[in-house]
Amino acid sequence: MSERRAGALSGGLSLLAGLAQAASIAAPWDGQPQWWLQLLSLGVLAWQLERCAARRQAAMCAWLYATAWLAGTFWWLFISMHTYGGLTSPLAVLAVLALAGALALYFAAAGALYRSYSPSSRAGRALLFAALWLLAEMARGRWFTGFGWGAGGYAHADGLLAGYAPWLGVYGVTAIAAWLAMALPQLGACTHWLRIAVLAVLALPSLQQSAAPERTASAGTLKVALLQGNISQDEKFQPGSGVPTALRWYGEQLLAARAPLVVAPETALPLLPYQLPEGYWAALRASYSTGARAALIGLPLGSTTQGYSNSAVGLAPGREPWRYDKHHLVPFGEFIPWGFRWFTQMMNIPLGDFTRGNMGQPSFEWQGQRLAPNICYEDLFGEELAARFVDPARAPTIFVNLSNIAWFGNTLAIDQHLQISRMRALEFERPFVRATNTGATALIDHRGRVVTRLPPHTRGVLEVEVEGREGLTPYVRWVAWAGLWPLWLLGLAVVLLAARRRRP
Repeated sequence: MSERRAGALSGGLSLLAGLAQAASIAAPWDGQPQWWLQLLSLGVLAWQLERCAARRQAAMCAWLYATAWLAGTFWWLFISMHTYGGLTSPLAVLAVLALAGALALYFAAAGALYRSYSPSSRAGRALLFAALWLLAEMARGRWFTGFGWGAGGYAHADGLLAGYAPWLGVYGVTAIAAWLAMALPQLGACTHWLRIAVLAVLALPSLQQSAAPERTASAGTLKVALLQGNISQDEKFQPGSGVPTALRWYGEQLLAARAPLVVAPETALPLLPYQLPEGYWAALRASYSTGARAALIGLPLGSTTQGYSNSAVGLAPGREPWRYDKHHLVPFGEFIPWGFRWFTQMMNIPLGDFTRGNMGQPSFEWQGQRLAPNICYEDLFGEELAARFVDPARAPTIFVNLSNIAWFGNTLAIDQHLQISRMRALEFERPFVRATNTGATALIDHRGRVVTRLPPHTRGVLEVEVEGREGLTPYVRWVAWAGLWPLWLLGLAVVLLAARRRRP
């Protein structure tokens, strides 16, 4: 076989394996995570890297894999930019591929470093690959505001490795999966001790789950009504269609609901308070000023002159409105990165330059529960949510996600986001209630299981009973105080040790 043909086959295999990793996060056939497919796809890349003779070849294999995986995961950004943002099709396609290709550079660097510092022992190579993949994932998820959507660890919200989430978080799960992806193909020729280590890693979560006592305890229950308005994104901010529909439907539901807590999704009321019809906001406040009901309502706050925020307002009897401002903003959609205003000016995105709220804002306390809202993809950043757990006595008992995924149409973005919330529930052992515009409006229990959900792209109210939880998991104990630094230091230590041993 010619060198050119061999290179083409290698590149094609890397692309296919990357697409398989994208499918493993939320499968196109049922929206569920496929942990086995994630291990298989990453194992193909590991096998490719073992066969690469040069750093450049290894970097290219990893870059092609990561570009296909990332573009295959968040291809739906095309819909937000083209269908709703007005960007031309070629430019929208180019933007998605450019973002995927740029983020894939982290993994290209990991591939090159693996080829440079790969030790002679199979156990050492598996450990080095896991460390490099961990560092690349964290760099993608944290640097330059971070965009860790579609990390391989989310495929393990179900499966053998899910039990590691309360100890190590999604990045730790990602590292273990990478170690297995490199170690499993070598079982036939590896040492006895490596085989034992693989079996132990696979069996340990099940053993500790059956033997260990509960890490968190019940904090009582709360009945919640979750609203899903299903307002089409191309109408959502239109004064003659989506805006009056949203104000009418959400207003009716908020006034009529009898649940102790009612939650309306991100920008359910798509106007600033002073833009609302006369008496509208006063009627809502009056409705929740007496009795035993409270509401969390997503809406923008502020003014066009002073700046505005993507916020949630809490209404409850006997107190002033409570406020949460979104901290982790979406680049281009909610803030404009330096030097990219020309790009955002090519799109028609309303309310596209928000101010940022503080990290670790206090919870909304109601009926014995401490409710911690997070808006849109803020639940992607578990290390930031952990800032609310520094004081265990004030730690949230329930997470509340308010989202509007209508920007991305009827796509797997809904199911991918659901898996993200499930992973956070596993890490923190806290339930998640999700109120969204088009889906997935759902209740996730503290074990990461979807208890119930509304069908996507329908209008309705989901009434659930949520069991809040108190206590801290091992993951929360260390990440609340140290962030991701323990994982950074561990990964760097492995890489530096491998580099030192390869010195002539």
